[in-house]
Amino acid sequence: MKQYKPAPWLCWQPTSIEHNHCNFVTFVSNIKSMSSFPVHTDPIIALATPSGVGAIAVIRISGNGCIALVGDFFIPKNKKKNLRSQPSHTVHLGHIAEGPRLIDEVLVSVFKNPHSYTGEDVVEIACHGSVYIQQEIIQLFLKNGVRLATAGEFTLRAFLNGKLDLSQAEAVADLIASDSEASHRIAMQQMRGGFSNEIADLRGQLMNFAALIELELDFSEEDVEFADRAEFRKLIHKIIALLKRLIDSFALGNVIKNGIPIAIVGEPNVGKSTLLNTLLNEEKAIVSHIAGTTRDAIEDDLVIGGITFRFIDTAGIRDTQDIIETVGIKKTFEKIQQAQLVMYLVDASSLEAASPETFSTEIIKIEILYPNKKILVVLNKADLLSSEKLTAVLQNFQTLSHPVIALSAKEKTGLHLLTEHLQGLLNTGALSNNQTIVSNVRHFEALHHALKAAVEVEKGLEKHISSDLIAIDVRQALFHLGEITGEVTNDDLLGHIFANFCIGK
Repeated sequence: MKQYKPAPWLCWQPTSIEHNHCNFVTFVSNIKSMSSFPVHTDPIIALATPSGVGAIAVIRISGNGCIALVGDFFIPKNKKKNLRSQPSHTVHLGHIAEGPRLIDEVLVSVFKNPHSYTGEDVVEIACHGSVYIQQEIIQLFLKNGVRLATAGEFTLRAFLNGKLDLSQAEAVADLIASDSEASHRIAMQQMRGGFSNEIADLRGQLMNFAALIELELDFSEEDVEFADRAEFRKLIHKIIALLKRLIDSFALGNVIKNGIPIAIVGEPNVGKSTLLNTLLNEEKAIVSHIAGTTRDAIEDDLVIGGITFRFIDTAGIRDTQDIIETVGIKKTFEKIQQAQLVMYLVDASSLEAASPETFSTEIIKIEILYPNKKILVVLNKADLLSSEKLTAVLQNFQTLSHPVIALSAKEKTGLHLLTEHLQGLLNTGALSNNQTIVSNVRHFEALHHALKAAVEVEKGLEKHISSDLIAIDVRQALFHLGEITGEVTNDDLLGHIFANFCIGK
């Protein structure tokens, strides 16, 4: 067992109880629900590249005996080679054959345990991308003692074999799903252990104190304190501050991971669909001079400045007797509720006969229904106004309490003003400074529970409550921090997480 080394601020190191002290550290280290998730070592197989026809396909096999098994069906170009005796991290050219029948010329990569993704022996077969060839090779091994991998089983084995902790394993799925520079950076930072290291550091510091608090319970009759309460208050303040920072980062991490939803709203024929088409550079929505053409919400994603934005074109807001159009307008307000920003479009060419107050009435309705919603007023069709008149209109609209920009979706002018405003919605300073950003809902919830327990510890210290009550809250904080990295887990949690992976990863 690794010798426990108390932190320098611990007030007493009694040698007479050193053995009991170490036993407790072992006990505290196991304040966890050890998973009974079955650890399989039998060989599994799956296609690691996307299904379908391609230039090449990679078939992955992991588990006991997989190198020898592949060797039984692999004919190397160099006849003297024996796949079983080849060193780890080597690639070999040859053929996969079933008896006298050659299936394909392949490259076989060998990774020996524990130096592989799963921590087991792993073989990857790079074959030609024919669907027929892929299936022939997979079926060959399925007939000879290999079973088809379940979703995420390769990464699950990596977790169970200690190659990744749970937060790093989840980052693998996030990395595969990343569709922007920002989401890619967050996933990479988490997969490389940045988040895990912060959590491990928190648990380690808390574990030091927990050990001596529990010792005080064993020696309660002597009425002694093994830990300096003043120093522990400083530690708890530090932990609470860090937990709050990580929790606050979720607001940024969540929108980076899932994209920022933006509802494009306004009266009929103000150019909402034209703006969507212009932003996406394709004819996504039908454009017509007929009012009420858009009767359903049309959505699509666009990456701007490394951030994914999800634009939602909605039905024009107006009083109508058309039943279908009424349903579409109802959906408009549903999308406004889901959106982080509302882009309220106004036809600039109609402003000669209307003042900002006319349109502010509709905006006020949105403000009343959704008081915390950000609103951007967009004066579309600005190309139909002279520069002098446009300047005057913009000055009039400064009376509104929301930012206003002018553009022409049809002529594609002024769009840079829109993109600059959208990029300004997020403070990406934390991302630029490589700070840890939480983007996983499970982690967010665990951090909340850990913070709640840490706050209770802080209250207990201030009120000088007994060590046994403080110890309960310390254990709770340790438990919830352990949930993040997988030191505390259960079968249902693992099954849920890895079921969301693709097969072959």
